[in-house]
Amino acid sequence: MDDVTPLLGQVRDLVLTSLPRMMDLRYNITWKPDGSPVTDADVFLEREIEGLLREALPGLRFVGEESWQPDTAFDTDWVAVLDPIDGTENFCSGLKEWGTTLSIWHKGQHRGSLLMMPELNDVVMSGHIPRVPQSRIVGFSSSYNEDIGRGIAENPESRIMGCAVYNLINVIRGSYARFVNPRGAYNWDLLGGVALAREAGCDVMIDGKAYDGQFLEPGRRYRVDIRHRYDLHPGQGSLG
Repeated sequence: MDDVTPLLGQVRDLVLTSLPRMMDLRYNITWKPDGSPVTDADVFLEREIEGLLREALPGLRFVGEESWQPDTAFDTDWVAVLDPIDGTENFCSGLKEWGTTLSIWHKGQHRGSLLMMPELNDVVMSGHIPRVPQSRIVGFSSSYNEDIGRGIAENPESRIMGCAVYNLINVIRGSYARFVNPRGAYNWDLLGGVALAREAGCDVMIDGKAYDGQFLEPGRRYRVDIRHRYDLHPGQGSLG
């Protein structure tokens, strides 16, 4: 498969058509060992998307937040990384600020990614990145630590939304000037977003170093700092 854009569109459509079933499963909650929630909707959507991807990409190595095992080997050409519902705490609390993130890789190279917030009707994907002229807002991850506290004190226009997809979509398109997660998140939370941020021309730092487009391994946390590059928008100037 030379172009995964049609496949990303199929996944987007699958998520949207699955929404009624997901709403039925929204409040069926169990708790992971770390105390975070997982709903039946998370598991349902992951299985649905995995099935679609495996049919389209034979031999696929699939990394899903709800099913990944630490001994997974990456000995195949195609790899897909999925978080079916990012911001599950929001989702199972009845908030609309949750999202789905998918990233597809071939032989270690990024081929395409999708971020979407289904209840907010928001989509950013490879080849389709909307732009916002300017913003002063800095978004922070919701896992509080002292760095976040200092960042909020230094930035009068700050936001904590509890959803990495929400934060990533908004910094990619420029609704945020910057998004910072100093505690770190897993590859299924971040990979699609950092790949799309790089595609959009944002300045992307992973663990304090410039992100050069490499695959992020599952099972470990990565600290991220993304700044939107308004100077890449012709005639709009820099943030200043």
